[in-house]
Amino acid sequence: MLNGDGALRNEAFDTGDEILSSPVFGAGLPAEAERHLREAALSYHLGDVAEQHLFEARRAAPTHVAVLIGLYRFYFYKNRLEETLEIAKTCLTRAAIDNSLPLDWREVRKGDADFANYEAVLPRFFMFVLKGYAYLQMRMGEHEEGREAAQKLLELDPTDKVGATLLLTVLAQREAEDVD
Repeated sequence: MLNGDGALRNEAFDTGDEILSSPVFGAGLPAEAERHLREAALSYHLGDVAEQHLFEARRAAPTHVAVLIGLYRFYFYKNRLEETLEIAKTCLTRAAIDNSLPLDWREVRKGDADFANYEAVLPRFFMFVLKGYAYLQMRMGEHEEGREAAQKLLELDPTDKVGATLLLTVLAQREAEDVD
């Protein structure tokens, strides 16, 4: 989606609250990690304090999706894109493992998971993570990598429920502007 000033808005984790309410992702979060995530949200305006809480949450639950999404959102909204990309890569690995997919997203095939079923939480999470990864690559100037990831999304989701076409359209517009 485009935000009010015409810039592309990342929606990769906009469904995070819905995903986290799923028993699949909400289960197993240690109380300590949950407390640190809550404290990070309350202290967001104090970047160093919030980040320390996120680190503590990650120490308590290093691969839990709730913690990874918290880190992703924090870095993204603080415009720390390199750190956001690193977390996106970690999320891709986590989503691949949770879906029993190849660890390299390029090797994932349409039949590897129920990507067509938008109600299937784990495959949908993989697709949203891949969308975030594609967006970040494009935003950081790695247009070919971003394009490949967005095209992979269309291969997995030909009905484009996650919005890969929008990423490709914006990229094409930006490339056309660079030529002019």
